Parts: sequence; structure tokens; C-alpha cells
Amino acid sequence: MKENIKATLDLYVNNRIPTGSFLQACLENNLAEAFGRADEFNRENLFEIVQYIYNDMPSCCWGSREIVKAWLAEGRKNE
Repeated sequence: MKENIKATLDLYVNNRIPTGSFLQACLENNLAEAFGRADEFNRENLFEIVQYIYNDMPSCCWGSREIVKAWLAEGRKNE
């Protein structure tokens, strides 16, 4: 996984900063959308990216569109 992908996911977790559409699809657990939005590198590394989300990120910030939306909204509320 590219370091910038990990850094973007870490910013999402730690600072509730939105990701791009590819990573958002990954966070929303939308495989079809993730493949459709992935560039060649991310398509080849999708397993590793999803593995990082699943194993290293809190489950309260990913898993569905509603969860991601609520996670980001909570960040805006705290600004």
C-alpha cells in the first residue's frame, strides 16, 4: 500500500477528514464502487487497503455509507 493511502486513511480516522471517492467506497464497504473508482495501482492493492481498514481502523468509522457519513458529521460538529 502506498504511504499516501495510509496517510489519507489515518487523517480520516484521527481528524475526520473526508477521503477521495475510491477510499470512501472502501470505507463504505462498497466493493463494486471501489473497483470502479480505483486506478491500476489501487486495484492491484485493494486487498491490502481493505485489510488495513479492517484490522487497523476502529470499526465505528467504516462499514457502510451511513457510518462514514455519521463519522464525518461528528467531526464537523466538533469544529
